[in-house]
Amino acid sequence: MTNPVSTHPDTARVHDGVVEVIAARTLYDVGHLRPESHFEADLGIDSVIMESVLLSVREHFALSAELPAGPATIGELVDAVRAALAADAGSGAPAPAPAGAADPVTEAVVAAAMRQTQYQRHQLDLDADLEGELGVDSVVLTSVVAEATERLGLTGPAPDLAGATTLRALADALRACDPAVRNTATGAEAAGGAGTATPEPRRAPGSAPGPDPDGWDHRSMKDFTEQRDPDLFAKTRSFAGYLRSREKDRLYWYGMPLHSKCGNRAVIFDELEGRKREFLMFASNNYLGLANHPGVIEAVVDATRTYGATHTGSRFIGGTNMLHKELERRLAAFKQRPACIVYPGGYSANLGAISALVKSYDTLVVDRLNHMSIVDGARLSGAVRKIYRHNDMADLERILSRSAAEGTGGRLIVADGVFSMHGDVCDLPEIVRLAKEYDARVMIDDAHSTGVLGVRGSGTAEHFGLKGEVDLELGTMSKTLAGMGGFVVGEEEVVEYLRYYSNSYVFAANIPAGVAAGLIAAIDVIEAEPERLKRLWTNIGTLRGRLLEAGFDLEHSESAILPIVIGDERRAMEMGRAVRARGLFCQTVVYPGVPLGDARLRVSVTCEHTPQDLDLAAEIFVDAARETGVLPTP
Repeated sequence: MTNPVSTHPDTARVHDGVVEVIAARTLYDVGHLRPESHFEADLGIDSVIMESVLLSVREHFALSAELPAGPATIGELVDAVRAALAADAGSGAPAPAPAGAADPVTEAVVAAAMRQTQYQRHQLDLDADLEGELGVDSVVLTSVVAEATERLGLTGPAPDLAGATTLRALADALRACDPAVRNTATGAEAAGGAGTATPEPRRAPGSAPGPDPDGWDHRSMKDFTEQRDPDLFAKTRSFAGYLRSREKDRLYWYGMPLHSKCGNRAVIFDELEGRKREFLMFASNNYLGLANHPGVIEAVVDATRTYGATHTGSRFIGGTNMLHKELERRLAAFKQRPACIVYPGGYSANLGAISALVKSYDTLVVDRLNHMSIVDGARLSGAVRKIYRHNDMADLERILSRSAAEGTGGRLIVADGVFSMHGDVCDLPEIVRLAKEYDARVMIDDAHSTGVLGVRGSGTAEHFGLKGEVDLELGTMSKTLAGMGGFVVGEEEVVEYLRYYSNSYVFAANIPAGVAAGLIAAIDVIEAEPERLKRLWTNIGTLRGRLLEAGFDLEHSESAILPIVIGDERRAMEMGRAVRARGLFCQTVVYPGVPLGDARLRVSVTCEHTPQDLDLAAEIFVDAARETGVLPTP
């Protein structure tokens, strides 16, 4: 059979452009996309994705008319694009070639960026800032670097190029870091683009010998994210060895099971020591102690007896009862907004709300330190993502100004109210001001703000006196509210739209009735016992003052989350081990919870901590820090 791509030069150029768009939208490798590939049968591209592909292809080629919805294969779509280009030109003039890279190194970087970000080639300005203009965060950059080095056959360890701020800088850094890359670029340019001998395959990330002469394995979890092998599970075996070594050294101790309620103290089975131990608990998000409140527990039990364990259905299909309706009414009233939608989880609330409202032609503007559920919601939406420097309002304005000048689609600014690993609060007044100036909408994730910030504990908007000024307030119910699920409050018509277009709501089972009843009871307690919130802030102030006095770096924490910033991952894990050995349980946060070089302990304060608990905690942190060199010995 004749390959249609080779029959006409115009077809070849159009084919390349179409394939680039499909690869960006589906993450297929371009080598897998053949002219005869059937969109559904071969590629699994359903009607929803196909609509996005057709729109992107039309934008890529600047076509004046919509493309027909009928093409079944890539070849048929290429023919449809050629026909549309001919109609636009009036004479069948050749289609402009997509903007390409000038050399193999830049080409590899651009191709990797297209696959990992879903941008089209013409949207990737080589000098655009990776975070602020292209929305490429450190996690995505890791994947771009790994794929680019794979394409180039880069030898030696996978390079760490996190300091590169543009695609051009990334390509330059790749050339500088390995002779094989320099030879590839130079040889290609001298031969007018011809290839050179293939260098030795590079070592896959995660497969390097781990320990240094001092016995320390300097790898982190980042080293296993892009390990490539024909066996999909090869990376899991590499990581398993690394994990066992960390556990043997008692540095990784995540996921240990509780054997009691989680209050100011908790009994935990220490899997590394093989015994149950009581710990002073500073790793709980039970900020107001509601998870152990008798009224909340009784409400869960009573509703479970009445309605059963669960209802095995989504909200649209047998999964709604009166408790769910009442919970939404109470949450809307508590947050002082007209309407509320409850999702199965806080993560699914971000996924569902963002992907329902924001589309590929819209722009999502996010803080660099937002929660991963916001990052994944952005990816699911396919929108253009812009990242502004953490709480940097000048950078946010720069991004909004550029986006408004481009004039395509809508804009949604999303930020955490309280940043979960840093404890600081977003600059909501300035976010709201800039949103109004540049015609953007605002959604604030109040996961760690609900029940903590504001006179009544209703969250970030109340804290700043901006009730009604934030378009959407999102929250989780697994923290202060002591249950499960997530929610979004806002205007009635927006909430109703989310009910019908949030896949994580429409196609997921609802929270059980017992959980809903417990959440309603938790709101009752918050409203009836405001002294819990006052006690929480007294405890926050006490421990924060003790830690600052000792010389710890707590960044700009203004919430119940106190980060003890250490930086070095090894030292942070060693201090975490020393803290645990002294009977205190808190979180040791390393990559991917925070970027490399930003490791820390995360301390969560609750209203249930006694003055004696706070004194003992401060003493433990100081002693552990001196033992491990985080603080100097007096």
